[in-house]
Amino acid sequence: MTPTDFRRHLHAHPELSFREHATAAFIAEQLTALGIAHRPVAETGLLARIEGRGGRADGRTVVLRADIDALPVAERTGLACASQHEGVMHACGHDMHAAVLFGVLQQLAAEPDFTGTVLGLFQPGEECNPGGASLVLAEDPFAEYDVRAVIGEHVEPQLAVGTLGFRAGKYMASSDELRFRVRGAGGHGAMRHQLRDPVAAAAEFITRLVALNAPERVLSIGRVEAAGATNVVPDEVYLEGTLRTFDERVREELHRRIEAIAADIDTRHGTRTAADIDRGYPCVVNDERLTERAAALAAAEGLRVEMLPLRTTAEDFGFYTLRYPSLFYRLGVGAAAGRPHTATFSPDEGAIDVGIGFMRSLALQILK
Repeated sequence: MTPTDFRRHLHAHPELSFREHATAAFIAEQLTALGIAHRPVAETGLLARIEGRGGRADGRTVVLRADIDALPVAERTGLACASQHEGVMHACGHDMHAAVLFGVLQQLAAEPDFTGTVLGLFQPGEECNPGGASLVLAEDPFAEYDVRAVIGEHVEPQLAVGTLGFRAGKYMASSDELRFRVRGAGGHGAMRHQLRDPVAAAAEFITRLVALNAPERVLSIGRVEAAGATNVVPDEVYLEGTLRTFDERVREELHRRIEAIAADIDTRHGTRTAADIDRGYPCVVNDERLTERAAALAAAEGLRVEMLPLRTTAEDFGFYTLRYPSLFYRLGVGAAAGRPHTATFSPDEGAIDVGIGFMRSLALQILK
């Protein structure tokens, strides 16, 4: 099976996070056909292993990671391989990532002319907490290996096919989900002296939370529910939002400040605020030396290279960067692909061969 056919099969049969049972079975079938050893990981993921002809040597290992889950999006691309699962779509390019990884493993299995080990990680559940990466690492599947690098990629429509994007150091934000219940004593809107108004408290709370924003931190409140009426103040207001930072110390400080702001507002308004900060993914921090080597390799292979700005989006790949030298880069799929996470997102499949060639070369260079 070609990597493009592999991608089209996944695209036609998408599965949501942590439900990738048929996806994992299909990948296992294809790996078995190639004689590539593999085992389950994180329940609905797979870890493939290829040993080079030169042996394991000092245990040096490269981990190549692709995510495999889809999104709850109803596809409207009109492709022949469009989703056959209503309301579910590979709208973020994970099918492309998996196809690139499959192609790399396919080539290495045919010509394992290297020393060391390549692990191919088909990871589930990137799209929602707690993140499949955290579940993979909880199993400690790389314990017996000397992991020199964990490598991952993501499709990027803002880059043309044949272009790769890199950023050394901090690259993508941490992500936390914020949920608050501001409880007071509601009643008639004309009788304010009888109220402990949670709406007024929530309004001030939102204003003070948004004031925490700065160039490298983002806090947004996206949902507000106050089930009152023109003359009815409710007993409770519910809020939801997100917090993004690029520094784990700043992240912890903001958690403390959010709690302090809630306590201060409660004291003055007579309300009680329950704050739930659901920790999501850590920052993606690329190893600087690894990034420099990768960008130089891409240029040497005739690919266009662009240096990337900070991204306030998040990726559970950040869990790997906390533990191992890691690199997460962007694979150009062309502007015609449209925007990820939309019903018409359609990456240029020509990027698959570009991705395979570069990821294979990078893995072999690291093993040397």
